[in-house]
Amino acid sequence: MSIRPYDGVAEAPRAAPMAASGAPIAGDEFDALMAAVGPFEAGPRIAVAVSGGADSLALALLLRDWADANGGDVVALTVDHRLRPESTAEARKVAGWLAARDIRHRILRWDGPRPASGLQDAARHARYRLLGAWCRQNGVLHLAVAHHREDQAETLLLRLIRGSGLDGLAAMAAVGETKGEAAVRVIRPLLPIGRDRLRDTLAACGQAWIEDPSNRNPAHLRARLRMQLPALAPSLAPAGLTAHRLAGTARQLGRARAALDDMVAALLARAVAFFPAGYARLDASALAEAPREASLRALARVLLAVGGGIYTPRLERLERLHAVLIGTEAPPPRTLAGCRLSCHRGGVLVCREAAKAVEELPVSPGARLHWDGRFVVAFGRTKDSQAASVHMARTRGADGGELLLRRLGADGWRQIAAAAPALRDNPSPVPIPAAVRPTLPALWREGRVLAAPHFGYRTQDGLPGPAITRLDYAPAQALATARFTVA
Repeated sequence: MSIRPYDGVAEAPRAAPMAASGAPIAGDEFDALMAAVGPFEAGPRIAVAVSGGADSLALALLLRDWADANGGDVVALTVDHRLRPESTAEARKVAGWLAARDIRHRILRWDGPRPASGLQDAARHARYRLLGAWCRQNGVLHLAVAHHREDQAETLLLRLIRGSGLDGLAAMAAVGETKGEAAVRVIRPLLPIGRDRLRDTLAACGQAWIEDPSNRNPAHLRARLRMQLPALAPSLAPAGLTAHRLAGTARQLGRARAALDDMVAALLARAVAFFPAGYARLDASALAEAPREASLRALARVLLAVGGGIYTPRLERLERLHAVLIGTEAPPPRTLAGCRLSCHRGGVLVCREAAKAVEELPVSPGARLHWDGRFVVAFGRTKDSQAASVHMARTRGADGGELLLRRLGADGWRQIAAAAPALRDNPSPVPIPAAVRPTLPALWREGRVLAAPHFGYRTQDGLPGPAITRLDYAPAQALATARFTVA
C-alpha cells in the first residue's frame, strides 16, 4: 500500500496503491550518495531544508538513518514564507510528522515587506538567508537540500531558454555554498535520483507529504515547463530527450566548469594580490598569457570581490575592459562594476569606485553592519542600562545628530590628515593607496569624522559612541569560490 500526495494539511488517503516506478532508496545506496558530497567531520551535524513535499521529507528520513549510523545529528528546518494562508498550518503539520520520527525540527519565518515584483526570487533568497543564519548561529556546517534529477533537468532547460553560458548550463552543483555573512556548505546528495523513487521511499515507510500548489502555478516558468514536459515525453523520450539524459548533460558540463574553475583559481593565485582594505593589485601580463576564457573569468572575479557586487558585468563590457588591460602598456583609468582600475606600481590597481560607495548606516550598541556590500563592522555592547543610555545619548548627540557609518571620502581624509598629520605619510606595514582611502568606512556625526579604523584614527575628545570591535572585509562574492562539483 502507498500514500498519495495531497493538497493542504489533511491526511493523505492511505488505501489507493501507487504505480510502481522504482525501488525505495536503501541505506547502502544513500551511504554512497552522501560519500559523494563528503567528507564530513566525526559526528556530523547536518541541517536539512524540509518544505513538507515528498522530496525533502524523503531526504530528512534518509539523513536521520545515515546520521544515526555515523554518530551524527540531524535537524530539519522549515521556512514559513507566509505567501499562502495555509503555510503556517502546513509547517506545523511537518513538525508533527518529524517529531513522530524522532527528528528535531525548527520553523523559520520570513518577516518584513514583500517586493511588488520578483516575489519568487525574493522568497528563495530569504529562504537561504534564514537557513544559513540558523546554521551559523547553531554551529552547523552542512545544509542538505532535496534537489533531484528532474530538478536538475528542468534547471538545464530553463537556463538554456535564458541563453546561459557554461556556468548556467552546468545547472546545480552537488556541493556548493550560500553567499554573504550566513554562508553555509550546501549539499545535494539526491541529484542523481529520480523524483518517483523519493515518493516510493516515503510510500515504503507510510509517510504522507504535502503538495505545494505553487508548483503548478502557471505564472511561474518552471511550473509551466514541469506541466508541459509529461505531455511532450512520448515524442521526446524516443529521441533521447529524457530527464536522465538532460541531467547527464548537465553533469558533463559541470565537469567542464569544474576544470575551468581550477584554471581560474590558479590564474588568480598568480595574477592577483588582495589586501585587507578591500583592494587588489592585478598583473595584466599574467591575464594576457592565460587562455582567454580563464582570463575573462578571473577579471570578473576581481571586480565582484572589490566592488561588492553580486552579478557579473555584461560580457561585452567585460571584454572591452579586458582588451584595454592586456593591450595597452599604460591604460588610462577605467571603471566597471563599481570598481576603478588604474596603473599603480607596475600593475593595475583595482579599488572601489568612491562615487558608488554611497551607503549610510545608523550605528547603535551591539550592531553588526554589512556596509557597502564589502565590510562587516561590529560594535560593542554596553554592560548596563545606565551605560547604554549614555552611549545612545552620545550616539545621537545633544543636538540630535546621528552616528553614521559611511565612506571616508576626500573631505574625511582631509579632516583626519589635519588632525593627525602623521597620516599624510600613511605609515603602516602596507600603505593604503590614495585612490583607496576615500572608499573606506568611517564613523561620522554632523559632518565630522569620529573614527577611521583602517588608519587607526579616533577622536581624542572622549568616547563618541559604541566602539568598533571587529572590522572584516567580507564581499558577497569572494575572490575564490568553492569549486563546482558534480554528482
